[in-house]
Amino acid sequence: METQWLDETEREAWLRLIAVVELLPGVLDTQLRSASGMTHFEYLVLAMLSEAPDRTLRMTALGQRTNATLPRLSHVVRRLEDRGLVERFPCPEDGRATNSRLTAAGWEAVVAAAPGHVDTVRQHVLDPLTREQLGQLREIGDALLSRLDPDGRMTALYDPERAE
Repeated sequence: METQWLDETEREAWLRLIAVVELLPGVLDTQLRSASGMTHFEYLVLAMLSEAPDRTLRMTALGQRTNATLPRLSHVVRRLEDRGLVERFPCPEDGRATNSRLTAAGWEAVVAAAPGHVDTVRQHVLDPLTREQLGQLREIGDALLSRLDPDGRMTALYDPERAE
């Protein structure tokens, strides 16, 4: 099969997307570390638990919602446990599984971190776009995710009804 090289329009779009993909995580991480003492991934773990029923998820479901491998997630959850923000316990429905639950201190931490995080998301991603562009961004995200995530592992981030 012969390589189909990018034309100028495709190349320009691709390079801009790569720049956003590379720069945005650092912006989010820097704000959360300085304001709340947590990484963006730690915040994501806490946020996903905060939105779950009883603020509890199986570790496998939490891994899907955060796109994390179980070893990475276990390491981060252990650090959050050490800080009193999360607790793990055997799943009552399946003794082979482990649940993770947001503690009261974890709830307070995510509530305290959320305003600064939302301000950063607004400032760097949402505010520069028009309402029409926001709709386009959503459509673009859906189109890309249909290829990148055909099984819908990350769907729980925007459609909790489809989770688990």
